[in-house]
Amino acid sequence: MVEARVIQFRQGRKTQKPRHFLIEIDGCDNREKADKYKAKDVVWTSAGKNKIEIKGKIAAGHGNNGVLRVIFEKGLPGQAIGTPLEIK
Repeated sequence: MVEARVIQFRQGRKTQKPRHFLIEIDGCDNREKADKYKAKDVVWTSAGKNKIEIKGKIAAGHGNNGVLRVIFEKGLPGQAIGTPLEIK
C-alpha cells in the first residue's frame, strides 16, 4: 500500500464537486510517475472512534506535478483535507 494525502476539493471558479478530490502521493513529483497510479483503488479512513471508510478510484492526473484526481463513492467531510489515505 502507498501513502498519500488529500489536498483539496476539485473546484472551479463558482463550482465545487463534492465527490472529486485532489491527492498528493509521497515521492511522486511528475506526470509520468503519477500515471502509474491511474485506476487504482483508494480508501480514506476517518480518525474518529467509528472508523468510517470511504472508497474511491483514481481517475486521472491533475497538472504536471504528480497530483491526482480521485472520485469517491460519496463525498468526504471537509475535515479530510490534509489527512492521509491509502492506495491499494
